[in-house]
Amino acid sequence: MQQTSIDLRSMIRDIPDFPEPGILFRDITPLLANPEGLKEVNRLLVERYRDRRIDKVVGIESRGFIFGAPLALALGAGFIPARKPGKLPHKTVEETYTLEYGSNVLTMHEDGIEDGEQILVVDDLLATGGTLGATCNLIERLGGEIVEIAVLIELTALGGRDNLGDRLLHTLLQY
Repeated sequence: MQQTSIDLRSMIRDIPDFPEPGILFRDITPLLANPEGLKEVNRLLVERYRDRRIDKVVGIESRGFIFGAPLALALGAGFIPARKPGKLPHKTVEETYTLEYGSNVLTMHEDGIEDGEQILVVDDLLATGGTLGATCNLIERLGGEIVEIAVLIELTALGGRDNLGDRLLHTLLQY
């Protein structure tokens, strides 16, 4: 994890039993509401990737958009959204995945990534790895090469890192 003078962890709120009983939700909205916290997350990510070739940043709906789009701008890269079904207007590819409390589907435009493009995947949280794994599968099906996966928070007890195969993962906070 990278060095920071700001206590990002203090800006994460724990919400028990959300979205259902037994789940401890790590709420990032206090961090997002804090200009210094949000700025610091962006600074840390830009610092890590500014000297690497990144053609596109893929952000996962919806909190991955918050971190991914400004990062793409700072890196001079394009931004590609990974979204729930029915949200993208052009031809899409889709991937079904499981998460800690159910299953879902992610889609991307089939022309969003070109063969050989270097892709950085960004989301707020790694839990079981289902969402990130599905996104990576979509990227690879479209011919993209994943440089790394970057997340604000990793819930280590859920073993999501193990479900990402040999893909590189960078986290700012671990719980």
